Amino acid sequence: MSRLRTIAATTTLSFLAGAGAMWAQQQAQMSRREEQFTNDELKVWKTTVMPKAPLALHRHEHGRALVALTDGQLQVVDKNGKVLDTYNLKAGKALWLGKDPAGQMHADVNPGTKPIEVMVVQLQQDTVVKK
Repeated sequence: MSRLRTIAATTTLSFLAGAGAMWAQQQAQMSRREEQFTNDELKVWKTTVMPKAPLALHRHEHGRALVALTDGQLQVVDKNGKVLDTYNLKAGKALWLGKDPAGQMHADVNPGTKPIEVMVVQLQQDTVVKK
C-alpha cells in the first residue's frame, strides 16, 4: 500500500510541476503591469506589452511619465480598435502623457514582434505646488 501511495504522490507532484511550468509560460506571454512603488504623490509600475496581446481597457486619471526600457512601437487604441496615438519608443528615453480625456478608455497594443517594456511614473494628483 505504501508503494501505491508513493506512486500516487509522485504522479501528483509531477502533474503539479508541469501545470506550474505551463502557467508560468502563459504568464510570460501575457501583457501585464507590475507595481513597483506607491505613495501619496506617485505610483510607479512596469508594463510589459506582448506582441498582439493588448492590455485590458483602462484609463489614466492623472498625468504620467513613460520611460521606455526597450525599443518598439506602442499604439493606444479605443474600445473599437481605433488608433488614438502611436509612440515610437527608444530605450532610455522618456515622454510625458497627460491625463486621459473624461470617459475615454484605451488599450495599449504592441504591433511588433518583440515585447515592449516601459516604466510608468504617474502622479497621484495633477496639481503642482510652486515654491
